[in-house]
Amino acid sequence: MSEPLRFDGRVVLVTGAGGGLGRTYALAFAERGASVVVNDLGGDIKGHGKSSSAADKVVEEIRARGGKAVANYDSVEAGEKLVQAALDAFGRIDILINNAGILRDRSFTRISDEDWDIIHRVHLKGSFLVTRAAWNHMKNQKFGRIIMTSSAAGIYGNFGQANYSAAKLGLLGLANTLAIEGRKYNIHCNTIAPTAGSRLTQTVMPQDLLDAFKPEYVAPLVLWLCHESCQENSGLFEVGAGWIGKLRWERSLGAILRQKNLAMTPEAVRDEWEKICDFSNANKPRTIQESVSILNDVLSQIESQDVSPNPTSYSASGSSAGFDPTRSIGQKLPPFSYEYTHLQPILYALGVGMSTKDPDHLKFLFEGSEGFCCLPTFGVIPAQSSMISGGLSNIPGLNIDFTKVLHGEQYLELYKPMPTSGKLTSEATIADILDKGSGAVILLDVHTYSGKDLLCYNQFSVFVVGAGGFGGKRTSEKAKITVNPPNRPPDAVATDTTTVDQAALYRLSGDWNPLHIDPNFAALGGFQKPILHGLCSFGFAARHVLKYFADNDVTKFKAIKIRFAKPVFPGQTLQTEMWKEGNRIHIQTKVKETGSVAIAGAYVDLASSSEQLVAKEPSAKVVELQSDLVFQEIGRRIKEEGNQLVKKVNAVFQWNITKDDKTAVQWTIDLKNGSGELYQGPARGKADTVFTLSDEDFLGLVLGKINPQKVHRINAAISKHLLLSGLCNIRFSSWIFKKW
Repeated sequence: MSEPLRFDGRVVLVTGAGGGLGRTYALAFAERGASVVVNDLGGDIKGHGKSSSAADKVVEEIRARGGKAVANYDSVEAGEKLVQAALDAFGRIDILINNAGILRDRSFTRISDEDWDIIHRVHLKGSFLVTRAAWNHMKNQKFGRIIMTSSAAGIYGNFGQANYSAAKLGLLGLANTLAIEGRKYNIHCNTIAPTAGSRLTQTVMPQDLLDAFKPEYVAPLVLWLCHESCQENSGLFEVGAGWIGKLRWERSLGAILRQKNLAMTPEAVRDEWEKICDFSNANKPRTIQESVSILNDVLSQIESQDVSPNPTSYSASGSSAGFDPTRSIGQKLPPFSYEYTHLQPILYALGVGMSTKDPDHLKFLFEGSEGFCCLPTFGVIPAQSSMISGGLSNIPGLNIDFTKVLHGEQYLELYKPMPTSGKLTSEATIADILDKGSGAVILLDVHTYSGKDLLCYNQFSVFVVGAGGFGGKRTSEKAKITVNPPNRPPDAVATDTTTVDQAALYRLSGDWNPLHIDPNFAALGGFQKPILHGLCSFGFAARHVLKYFADNDVTKFKAIKIRFAKPVFPGQTLQTEMWKEGNRIHIQTKVKETGSVAIAGAYVDLASSSEQLVAKEPSAKVVELQSDLVFQEIGRRIKEEGNQLVKKVNAVFQWNITKDDKTAVQWTIDLKNGSGELYQGPARGKADTVFTLSDEDFLGLVLGKINPQKVHRINAAISKHLLLSGLCNIRFSSWIFKKW
């Protein structure tokens, strides 16, 4: 069972705490160690009268249970006095629950100026005044938690409550701005819309519902939102009867109705009304920046228009001409070279939490250690460098705002252990682009080579906020999928506390995004402080598996797949839960302080003893094969005709070429993914057909001297595949013959 949430040392001010929800909050905070200021004017539900008895009774209840509390009888319109009561009694103010309220329900035409004004003075202005009085105290102590109490009437409207609805929705706007301004001071502000039995609801709810909607079913949410470990900020929650739901704004993709140099007309609005109101691919702006960014895209699209009599649909990605997945898929980024010494693997190991405190880590940290080696996940570094280098911005049809790109998932597969130094070359391809409505997902496949040897394969899954809605597919068979862990307790749990400088250290491996180091930049992204790199958490989780299930033997590491679920802040503790099922280790990483899942749907595949990766020294003599020239020409043809071949064949072939009855080389012809590819090494994943034959027989096959159905260990399907691919047809055979 998780540790209980405590508020020892915290001071809480609850307005309107003489009964109902406020009383329940006050009792709950006091029970968990907080010192409570119980504020209540003591008037009736319409704001008439004044009495000290309501607040006094709640204070007596708290003290009778061993808690600490004082009463305050001022109106919330005297905000300074309420906060001063907390300072006088307890010396500080940490948590403010703006709960006080009254009702003056009238149908709209019967609302008087007084009915309107008093509702706004108590609900909206009162919350403003009390919060303003507490603000600088919270700011100076770098901690504050504020709750605004809105209502379903404010969110949806309600007959007879125009004054109340307007004030309650105003509180949401106030809360959202305070959340932005207070973020860098660790002041969080959230809004609740409770449904509970109270003085204010007894006029609109029958008694049986009043009994069912107890205030005790709302208080747990308020306590969690006010705890120091809760990072929620600017949230809006409906709560009641034991249920809690979070609300957010949703916006249709809409349509551009204005044409360059032409008037915009109401008839155009009428004609596009269905599209304007279509929420089938809605996006969900979270900030005012995201909300208004559409206008910049709209203006750019209008300026780039040729004058046309027909309005064009707006694509959230910007200009429809600038974002065209059909032009992007299969495109290759320029090859990128990554040259490094032993320094980079050591920096990487330190960046993902390795330490000389653990003797097993020395071989990753000391170049003079016997068995000095790279962590397997170092394989993401040269691959990511190829992406960071700016190649994506040059891809046709991929005109996107790269400040809106988020790292969603990562897959890494190793074919050989990563060398501790050398020069690597990474080749990246846009494998697919998916339409998720609120954004687009780009699948980027990256193959990293040492010379001609394929070392590793990465698939980056990046999410482009606001780039969806272009009518594309939502899933792809090319995507490496995540897998949920078994429904049982984990077989092993590893815990590591990151340092406050973890992100500053990890970025030395090449990810210089200021989101991970600059507080001001992080605030622009909606974070209270810089967050840890996702691939840093990825490295922590992978080395936990390596330690517990592979004895830190890098040759046993085969592949890893993860999904980044929530951010981690430097200094937080990572807790990796692991389940073993055969050679697959399912993993889930949580932030121990909050319980939130940071890495989900993840697994590590370990190599069996027969598959174990072996670091091979370069042989003194390279065996020259007759088939090498053939495969070179196949590679050239794939580069020229790959897109057509992929559409035509849709298959992956692995060729095991033997010499003196031993496998001399493996080649894979991928005519299934991207725009096709030839690479040296076994197929990544499962090949559709595997061919094993000698170098001599392969050449005879290409020249047409051998019937493919009669070659030893080749099945009859080869004829069909070769003819379909057109890679070994008569013209090609003639070309090879001339070369000889």
